[in-house]
Amino acid sequence: MSEIVNRVAQSKLVTFDLEDLYPDGKRVVLDIKDWLYEEIILREKEFREKVDAHDWSQYQDGYVALACSSDAIIPGWAFMLVTSRLSPFAKKVIVGTLEQLESSIYQSIIDELDVSELQDKPVIIKGCSNKPVPQNAYLMAMAKIQTVAKSVRYGEACSSVPLFKRK
Repeated sequence: MSEIVNRVAQSKLVTFDLEDLYPDGKRVVLDIKDWLYEEIILREKEFREKVDAHDWSQYQDGYVALACSSDAIIPGWAFMLVTSRLSPFAKKVIVGTLEQLESSIYQSIIDELDVSELQDKPVIIKGCSNKPVPQNAYLMAMAKIQTVAKSVRYGEACSSVPLFKRK
């Protein structure tokens, strides 16, 4: 009887899993509509009072997406004021949705990522994830990895899609 050989395990193929880069921390959308007069008008004095009264410590080591779910026109300084209170606690603050927040988190991580260990190697970017890895993260990873890798594939080693091969 012949021995079963795992050729994938013996290959030089490197698996790059974006899920491994997912940072811990609560993700929150902070909707400021309740801090507006009738949820539509920003009155500076009352808005500042709401900001001052808010418990910012609840965002410790978290990630925050600022939003206003009403049709109010919010001046830029309002989100800047809220950010000034969040900054000592939150790891990252953006204006947008949770998906935009995740993309921003991954952008920062991938920008700082050292991919030199992937130099001239065949790489497969793992496609399945149990964590909310945004689609943009795959694009950012592709752009970064292809600058050094010999080739890039997407999926699992048993059924991957070729995306890039250096000539």
